[in-house]
Amino acid sequence: MTSKAIVGASPADPVQSRAEELDALDAILPFARRDQLATLLTDDDIATLKHLAKEGMGANTLRAFASDLGYLEAWSELSTGAPLPWPAPESLLLKFVAHHLWDPVERAEDSSHGMPDDVEIGLRAKGLLRVEGPHAPDTVRRRLTSWSILTRWRGLTGSFAAPSLKSALRLAVRAAARQRRRKSKRAVTADVLTKLLATCNGERLVDLRDRALLLTAFASGGRRRSEVADLRVEDLIDEEPVHADPKDPASPLLPCLTVNLGRTKTTTAEDQVHVVLIGRPVEALKRWLVEAKSESGPLFRRIDQWGNIDRRALTPQSVNLILKSRCKLAGLDAEMFSAHGLRSGYLTEAANHGVPLQEAMQQSLHKSVPQAASYYNNAERKNGRAARLVS
Repeated sequence: MTSKAIVGASPADPVQSRAEELDALDAILPFARRDQLATLLTDDDIATLKHLAKEGMGANTLRAFASDLGYLEAWSELSTGAPLPWPAPESLLLKFVAHHLWDPVERAEDSSHGMPDDVEIGLRAKGLLRVEGPHAPDTVRRRLTSWSILTRWRGLTGSFAAPSLKSALRLAVRAAARQRRRKSKRAVTADVLTKLLATCNGERLVDLRDRALLLTAFASGGRRRSEVADLRVEDLIDEEPVHADPKDPASPLLPCLTVNLGRTKTTTAEDQVHVVLIGRPVEALKRWLVEAKSESGPLFRRIDQWGNIDRRALTPQSVNLILKSRCKLAGLDAEMFSAHGLRSGYLTEAANHGVPLQEAMQQSLHKSVPQAASYYNNAERKNGRAARLVS
């Protein structure tokens, strides 16, 4: 249902009523999804989301819950003909696993195996299903986890710890084995970043914004797109200039900023995590803030086709689309890159420049040493002699 259809609805229309309730969450839920969620969620669902927001649930987490809840409600309606029951019976949880994790070989021989055609068609028509074949196991696990957490928030006990569910999930993951795909097929390394920045050399506001965004996201440790979208002007703290070469007091002075990140994927707001920006990223940020006349609020805002700056922040998806659009302008294959490529690219460049892993992790805020070290291992292999014995 479109926004135009809802505007013309009668005051008593329950969908319109739910849409107005969702307006209270406009700082968290993208406006573009408000109308869609209003048709998918029940009144109780929206009451739960508003309760979570009042309890201080992080914006990223709440967006994920709203998205998962909308998908679960649509799937339940299509597969059972009824809204999602609370608590969900064990049989429904098993059905969810069977519909989303299945064996492609068996599906080719038995069309009733996996997700039924009418359910699949219905989810695609609502724009909720885009993948071909079985879902990624991580996606299924995440939605089951969201389902479990929301069940507990309603004061109910579900069957998510049932042995039958654990066994079905384990066997289904094995049967539906999918090769794990990288979030970005290619890393946005320094050479790629240089090409992207070359497309932002203009004086338009959109060029100034995108240049500041790309430099900030990369230099701050490869920030996740949600973290970039959540940044506010108030998160930037001016610091004393620092020397280009810390060991040479005669080296030029460079501008310096501290960026407070608040809540991230691996930290809470109470952790008070921050990163440091030095040099070009700081200059680009300050130029953007001056030209945008931004003294408070979202750091990176939407800009319409006429160059007007919106009061609302960019969404995480917008950050990804900006990177892809700059890839196209730079003559690169946008399908090979995503915003997560900035994160992997930062660590790859740190390894190439001989930056100690621990130092790089202080900036990237990786919690997993093995995960961060994988980029270093790849760099060492490419730069080492072992692979060059017959070159």
